[in-house]
Amino acid sequence: MLAKINDFEIDLSKPIDISIPLTNTDENPIAWYIEKPVIEPVVFGDWIGKVSEGKSSTNFNNIFFNPHGHGTHTECLGHITNDFYSINQSLKLFFFFAKLITVEPEEIGDDLVITKELLEKALSTSTSLSVTALVIRTLSNEKEKKSRKYSNTNPPYLSEEAAVFICESEIQHLLIDLPSVDKEHDEGKLLAHKAFWNVKDTHNLNNDARLNATITEMIYVPDEIEDGNYILNLQIASFENDASPSKPILYKI
Repeated sequence: MLAKINDFEIDLSKPIDISIPLTNTDENPIAWYIEKPVIEPVVFGDWIGKVSEGKSSTNFNNIFFNPHGHGTHTECLGHITNDFYSINQSLKLFFFFAKLITVEPEEIGDDLVITKELLEKALSTSTSLSVTALVIRTLSNEKEKKSRKYSNTNPPYLSEEAAVFICESEIQHLLIDLPSVDKEHDEGKLLAHKAFWNVKDTHNLNNDARLNATITEMIYVPDEIEDGNYILNLQIASFENDASPSKPILYKI
């Protein structure tokens, strides 16, 4: 099934799903010191909302999870602001021209850092597209990213200068295969988040803060997916919350 976007043709029958599914098993990735998600049937007295238990005609589960710590999620600047902003109100368009790049974070002291220089090099190839979304795959790219336990492991992160560069490049939607664009233990500075959203003061939001820009974290891009230009379909659940679990889909142009 073919579709055209601005004269570019994509095959809708060949989606490239770069999200990580949410499960209640030990295979679920975890960040930020929480336990795995809980998915369990509703219980009313002797009634159990699970067909295999023989007491219900339907499966009827409760799900307890945290979008930031339990898998692929998309967040808006409401993640760091005093005032409430919702991802459901911030993200109103869902198809974007995107560029996928692969970078190997630079070792700086005890940290692995995605620097401005790494991004400049990866983005140096010319493109005729007006790219508004950037997908970053980091090396090494083990499949274990899909089930990794990130808490207290000091994962790689973006430098503040790299986030400023992305902002100034007019990238509206940043997707990355890490639990955060910022250092795990950073004393609450959140330098990359603030730089990407152009937030000067989280308690008194500046007029030029990027209200419609989003960050998607904890994606996974398999090695066989080549760097280059794609159409991105960024799907979220309609939560009135700073973040939502999400399902970013790439389509080869």
